[in-house]
Amino acid sequence: MAQKIGIIGFGTMGSGIAQAAVEAGFEVVAVEQKAEFFDRGLSGIQKNWNRGIEKGRLTEEKKKEYEALLTTTTEWEALGEVSFIIEAVSENMALKKELFAKLDKVAAEGVVMATNTSGLSVTEIASVTNRADKVIGVHFFNPVPVMKLVELIRGQSTSEETYQAAKEVVEKIGKDPIDVKEAPLFAVNRILVPMINEAIFVLMEGTASAEDIDKGMKLGANHPIGPLALADLIGLDTLLYVQDSLYEETQDSKYRSAPLLRKLVRAGHLGRKSGKGFYDYTKGTK
Repeated sequence: MAQKIGIIGFGTMGSGIAQAAVEAGFEVVAVEQKAEFFDRGLSGIQKNWNRGIEKGRLTEEKKKEYEALLTTTTEWEALGEVSFIIEAVSENMALKKELFAKLDKVAAEGVVMATNTSGLSVTEIASVTNRADKVIGVHFFNPVPVMKLVELIRGQSTSEETYQAAKEVVEKIGKDPIDVKEAPLFAVNRILVPMINEAIFVLMEGTASAEDIDKGMKLGANHPIGPLALADLIGLDTLLYVQDSLYEETQDSKYRSAPLLRKLVRAGHLGRKSGKGFYDYTKGTK
């Protein structure tokens, strides 16, 4: 069992994985390009822990134990001491390949090198290393400390030993993994993103209002949040990028992006982060 995990990237996903890992008893070595890149993630972790203390779910002593397990550094050489590595940088294939080529030279022999990609090819990422059998996708869901699911994605060369090692680690972190063979957007987003896109078509065609579409899916399909409100939460620009990627990868017309989605993105209406999307958040309507 890996006891020391390396994490590359300390944004929303990297810091969330780090928090979940130290709470499960792992030592974590987190690496970023610059020390200041840790500030936002560390602030978020502290906020979560302080909230836990306020609600009586966490003690000051336990918080100090967690803090002692987390090391942040800008030195890549520190990854040579870990037994499992998770890359959690932005969804950019060129960047991920650059990091994995570098990681291949630093990581100890036999170490599993995982990517937290939500849709990029694990096989392509692994191709820049000399140990493609040790590369696997571990797709955590946001917010990591709360969401139980992890997709474990097997690339073309991922070995069974690597899969089992990754499964053991994510289960110890407290997550419940599913086994996914590499395919565009994997399993969950392959279903979720086109569903949201279809909801946008229903709105665009005037079949139902945004409020009624979301109400229908919450009350009729037991979804915790409606697809259009979820789109606003994800970010319409992100959603468009993912939907377009699915279409380009498959060349299947059923995955074409709804024109209304593209129009809203061009208008700068990106959802919650811009104040407007399918709903207007500037007026406190949602």
